[in-house]
Amino acid sequence: MNVYDFDNTIYRGDSTADFFFYCARRYPAVLRRLPRIAGKGVSYLFGRMHLQAFKENLFSFLPLLPNCEAAVASFWDGHLRYIKPWYLHRQRGDDVVISASPEFLLRPVCAKLGVSSLLASPVDPRTGIFLGENCHGEEKVRRFRAFFPRGEIEEFFSDSHNDDPLAKVSKKAFIVKGDRLLPWKK
Repeated sequence: MNVYDFDNTIYRGDSTADFFFYCARRYPAVLRRLPRIAGKGVSYLFGRMHLQAFKENLFSFLPLLPNCEAAVASFWDGHLRYIKPWYLHRQRGDDVVISASPEFLLRPVCAKLGVSSLLASPVDPRTGIFLGENCHGEEKVRRFRAFFPRGEIEEFFSDSHNDDPLAKVSKKAFIVKGDRLLPWKK
């Protein structure tokens, strides 16, 4: 099977950030959270806040949405075009997407793409609270092993060396730079 990170790998951009700004344009109440989110972002950048705590702060806008599921569906109606063509040409039926983005955000696009296996961060779409660990770094390997105990990764694709743990357990790994696939330097 082939395994893919999502953001900046098969999707051109960061889906969480894009979804936030999409919601901010359509639901102005979301903008009230921006100063707090920015302040917590600075705390995270200076090492005073854990990544998962920062992301929960970011997702604090979710309760302001009248219908999160409808907002996600509408978002993907306009953003499906950001799926990179190289992925559409390589796509296989047993592909796995493993991402730190929230599962509620990626589940609909994976369904549209025909990706049946998604491992992502468990976030409550009503509250923005994590229901488990952020699917990042070593956690991606733990999730993969739990879901596919005998699974072998033929090819792995990511834009970030944060995914070195998955690259190490893959037969082949590629770093994605825009639309270019380069061999992973282990």
